[in-house]
Amino acid sequence: MPGGKRRIVIVGGGTAGWLAAMMLQRHGAANSLGLDISVVESSRIPTIGVGEGTTAVFRQMILELGIDEAAFIRETGATIKFGIRHKEWRRKGHSYDGPIDDPNLLAVTPALKPAERESALDIHAVANGKPVSDLHLFQEMINRGKSPFGVGPDGIGLLQAGPSEHAMHFDQARVGAYLRDISTGVTRIDAEVGGVRRNSVSGDIEALLTTDGLEVSGDLYIDCTGFRRKLICGEMGARWISYSDILPVNRAMPFWLEHEPGAEIPPYTLAWAQEAGWMWSIPTQDRIGCGYVYCDRFRTPDEAQAEIERQLGHKIEPRNDLKFDAGRVDEAWIGNCVALGLSSSFLEPLEATSIHGTIVQVMLLRRLLFRSGPVDVKKARDDYNKVVARQLNDFRTFINLHYAGEREEPFWQHARRDCLHDTTKAMLELWSKRMPRRSQFAPLPWDMPHVNEQLYYPVIDGLGHLCRTVARSHMDANPKVRAHARKVTEAMTKDNKKAATQCLGHREFLERIAAGTVEFRWAQGRAPTRTAAVREPASAGAGR
Repeated sequence: MPGGKRRIVIVGGGTAGWLAAMMLQRHGAANSLGLDISVVESSRIPTIGVGEGTTAVFRQMILELGIDEAAFIRETGATIKFGIRHKEWRRKGHSYDGPIDDPNLLAVTPALKPAERESALDIHAVANGKPVSDLHLFQEMINRGKSPFGVGPDGIGLLQAGPSEHAMHFDQARVGAYLRDISTGVTRIDAEVGGVRRNSVSGDIEALLTTDGLEVSGDLYIDCTGFRRKLICGEMGARWISYSDILPVNRAMPFWLEHEPGAEIPPYTLAWAQEAGWMWSIPTQDRIGCGYVYCDRFRTPDEAQAEIERQLGHKIEPRNDLKFDAGRVDEAWIGNCVALGLSSSFLEPLEATSIHGTIVQVMLLRRLLFRSGPVDVKKARDDYNKVVARQLNDFRTFINLHYAGEREEPFWQHARRDCLHDTTKAMLELWSKRMPRRSQFAPLPWDMPHVNEQLYYPVIDGLGHLCRTVARSHMDANPKVRAHARKVTEAMTKDNKKAATQCLGHREFLERIAAGTVEFRWAQGRAPTRTAAVREPASAGAGR
């Protein structure tokens, strides 16, 4: 970008827009980059609040931004998320959990080379006929309905049970409003963009034209207009690459449910497979955001509503019924316009990829474009588009894998027979003969947070695609690794149970946060250590 003050105009607020604004503002201030950031959003365009799940990257980011976690939870109605419960995806009556912590990261020993201990705990679990999720501290938290925190000796300070980062659930409309209210150093312009003025030679955007006659000029324009894709598609001509042949659901029917009075609030997302798709259930403090994501080749909207009402045993009040085409734009950065979040892609909301993807994309943009010294903008743009395309294609493959179960309804037969991607098929073929290893998953550049074997293992194990004989052969060929895995498994299982018992229940934790009777106390200059006792958390580390 040219030298001097660099003007960034973000079109659309919400969670994506305000996260981008705050991340860039903080990055610019910390590196003396002279960024002038504006967010153009209209108070006349309603925001639809839905329950949304995140990954651990979101918590890491709010801590990096200096946002008080207790205040965030209190003001947004957020809850804790330890993972996803996949109900009846393999077959009716069967469930499996996908906790998001990684016990293998805690099993480091100088006695083994990194390649030897790679995925050793997961392989050991499969070899012994145990679910891979059993070894996770977060699985204990899910089973017991716990929060990640216990209370210290003073009865006020919250101490974290382990070093792994949890995620959150929230109503995205409330979060977008909260981020807007606490942001500093960002100009908010309440206006609706009607069009743009473009340079006749370069094609770059020179100014936004609002419906009330304003012109807003900038050097870089970030499209956070969601499904409207006002700039990237409407003005810059990005093409849509559909994933509909791989991800078969194409409609979503959102609705809210109320919590049962006094019942524990689940610290996990529920993804419940149905006859023509699946239902999400995301608890916030006030209510539960739900929706049926289904394929209209196999269900009409009326039939979909009737199916959910049969499953729940009562009527629901759908808030909408949305038709969508899963996919991404061919180029997320065209000219001087970058699309973030839903403006760049939409995949079914199965693995919390939306906000995760937005945060990683802003991290990538910061690294490539917003830095001191000369920047080759064309190369930055090309690199950005390649990485974002890779990120979203990998998300697509990971979600696609979830449809490789055993259910026999017509939709599920179609998904398994006609929609599994060649990459998914190749993975399953490989893993029928060899156990998955981290080295099989190429990281994103600069090791940015991404899907890898940690997230794959519970899914392929839960769907029945890991072979106990193969796992046993692997352990038998490496007695030293087997002994290490056995010892660590026994110690961790004991530690996890003890740590979980010392933590507050999820509802009690949320109530005490709301009442202001507890507070976070962060250790200074300490790396996390693994003990059975509840401990103070270190600053956010690598998580997914």
